[in-house]
Amino acid sequence: MVSDGPNFFDEMYGSGDALREPYRLYADWINAEEISSLRLKSQEAETVFRRTGITFNEYGNKKGAERLIPFDLVPRIISGREWARLERGLKQRVTAINAFLNDIYHRQEIVRAGRVPVELIANNSAFLDRMIGVMPPGGIYTHIVGTDIVRTGENEFFVLEDNARTPSGVSYMLENRETMLHMFPELFKIIQVQSITEYPSNLTRSLEACAPPSCIGRPTVAVLTPGVHNSAFYEHSFLADQMGAELVEGSDLQIVDGRIAMRTTRGFKSIDVLYRRVDDEYLDPLNFKPESLLGVPGILDIYRSGRITIANAPGSGIADDKAIYSYIPEIIQFYTGEKPILKNVMTWRCAEPEALSYVFDHINELVVKEVHGSGGYGILIGPAASKREIAQFKRKLKAKPSNYIAQPTLSLSTVPILTKNGLAPRHVDLRPFLLMSPAGIQVTPGGLTRVALKKNSLVVNSSQGGGTKDTWVLEE
Repeated sequence: MVSDGPNFFDEMYGSGDALREPYRLYADWINAEEISSLRLKSQEAETVFRRTGITFNEYGNKKGAERLIPFDLVPRIISGREWARLERGLKQRVTAINAFLNDIYHRQEIVRAGRVPVELIANNSAFLDRMIGVMPPGGIYTHIVGTDIVRTGENEFFVLEDNARTPSGVSYMLENRETMLHMFPELFKIIQVQSITEYPSNLTRSLEACAPPSCIGRPTVAVLTPGVHNSAFYEHSFLADQMGAELVEGSDLQIVDGRIAMRTTRGFKSIDVLYRRVDDEYLDPLNFKPESLLGVPGILDIYRSGRITIANAPGSGIADDKAIYSYIPEIIQFYTGEKPILKNVMTWRCAEPEALSYVFDHINELVVKEVHGSGGYGILIGPAASKREIAQFKRKLKAKPSNYIAQPTLSLSTVPILTKNGLAPRHVDLRPFLLMSPAGIQVTPGGLTRVALKKNSLVVNSSQGGGTKDTWVLEE
């Protein structure tokens, strides 16, 4: 396998040519396989994905066509010991984030203590004044969380960002595993891999456990989608089907007898828990964007009265803010009394004059991001940027510094992918998925591994040409 460079940790071979233990059984298997046979399997996987309709609507695509997210059939393998540490760190992190959201919408003790600046909350567009004093059912704001993790060494893991608003990608995680089970059943007999197939039923039970006090009997759960033109519509329909829940749009819902109800062939049926995939500003045209056709007029008022659970809670998106991210170590210590198990990436908040000056002077070494950005958009990767791109970004920084943070360019770990010339390393990240309810926190063993398919590229986002892999957590 050809190295991507001397400074990158490869998860199969470490920092040299010695095979790492988690890959030992897999290496024995793949070394006995013909590359031509594996390429045929790769084509078969693409056919399965296309036939199943596992597509991605790419915003800004002038052709307007849906496309497949490329799938690489070489799995990413994580030992049980490595995963146990990640799981502890993830649970600690989401516990603190949920406590932070509860606090900032109530007593704001962390602001009073001077641990987080008041202007970072008060001036944040993701902070919803209408949620002040509102307690979600069960005290849960972050029902579903996807946390992006990168690895830089044998025992070096960093959280890159938190996704507590409407995290996506879990359907691809599930379909990747299903495809691997179908194509390589013999591998799962040789290698003991922790199962992830229970995620839809775990999601259903976790959401049901968050039903409002007004619920009588088994809760009715529905999935709210913006519609077929949304980039993640496949995932919305997939999850609703797997959960046995109704997939609804805003036009299917209305207020009936003080409850949110969905239209059915037998009339309107009340909903107890709404798993929404619509952003806050489009959720309720009476309380937010008046022109929105995606939400339900008055749903926030029903929510505030405690007669429906919305997952994730409105206003939880402030936890995704990349300036807030830079305070997560303090947030963890404030609410748990513990030191963070998982590290943050060093972050310069451009709103601060000294940090902005540093970023201007070292921009060609840094990654600069919008605080509310996602999907790989609004990012400057300094080492790969042209002089013109850097000059343009500096103008943006100068015009609105509070809109940006900067981080060092990390040496992301690599995992092999299958190329026409055999195995070759490519950079990856990982998005594990967590479920939170009053009954506790569940972390699905693995998550969505996103891979940069171009040599030396650090951009793994599917919207920017990246692909995905199945993630194996070993039973050991």
